[in-house]
Amino acid sequence: MEYVLTEHARDVLEKRQIPLAWIERALSAPEATEADTIDPDLEHRLARIQEKGDRVLRVIVNRSSKPMRVVTAFFDRRRSIP
Repeated sequence: MEYVLTEHARDVLEKRQIPLAWIERALSAPEATEADTIDPDLEHRLARIQEKGDRVLRVIVNRSSKPMRVVTAFFDRRRSIP
């Protein structure tokens, strides 16, 4: 899957110690997707990360960019995936 990281995404991945492999897992095989409530070009892709105690990683991407652009990523404490 082709994607690029924004500068912000690169910064938060380093700061939050989120490996690219986890981002790629959420991009290629999300367990859930959600439309952004404000920007229709953005999509939220969610994946449980077993290595982090099944916490939910939320990766926000701009789908209209070619290649897809990863805007940000974070562990969503309020979200669980059944």
